[in-house]
Amino acid sequence: MKKSILLMALIWGFCISTFAQQKNQYVKIETPQGWCLVKLYNETPVHRDNFIKLVKSHYFDATTFNRILKNFVIQGGDQDSLYEKGHVLKPEMYWIAPEFVPELYHHRGVVAMGRDGNAAESSFTTQFYIVDGKTYTDEQLDAIEIKYKNHFTAEQRNAYRTIGGTPRLDQHYTVFGEIVKGIDLIDKITAVKVDKAGNPDTPVWMKLTLLTDKEADKILK
Repeated sequence: MKKSILLMALIWGFCISTFAQQKNQYVKIETPQGWCLVKLYNETPVHRDNFIKLVKSHYFDATTFNRILKNFVIQGGDQDSLYEKGHVLKPEMYWIAPEFVPELYHHRGVVAMGRDGNAAESSFTTQFYIVDGKTYTDEQLDAIEIKYKNHFTAEQRNAYRTIGGTPRLDQHYTVFGEIVKGIDLIDKITAVKVDKAGNPDTPVWMKLTLLTDKEADKILK
């Protein structure tokens, strides 16, 4: 038993070390309102690699940000209805198991995968969202911890008090990246005119590009 525990600890330590050493990859998101640069997390490799595959195939370029909810999220990719009502899903459309990492949370600017209400909390492969959110008090965060069975660290609480986010989604939806340049795009997109359901009057198209290291470094300078 002790040997098994030691082996598991060594494997976990190796995985963490590998994630830390692996260089991050970056995706540029362009829209009619402007652009932003997203850093993909290595801690969620399945979601990262799925996203990269779809970006490379230009899958998302044929979709839009179809659900824009100020103070909550900007959702894009395939709509829920395509999963719920579609008789035949496209090859790219399926579910992937969640990759919940306590250190990755829904602060403003985070990018995560959408899903339906499945019990396993598995993600849709072709739907993602960007967090807008709002700020919270400690009392509100206490209530969310109880209701959604979460635990917020001091760092997370400070982020939710100051820059905001959507804390109730933590450990229920998989976070796999964050905006590191051009976060003002959130304000520009949430300023577009939408109906009560968050559907924009004018389509908000998107173009996603996986950048080379040199291209990403140039933007980040």
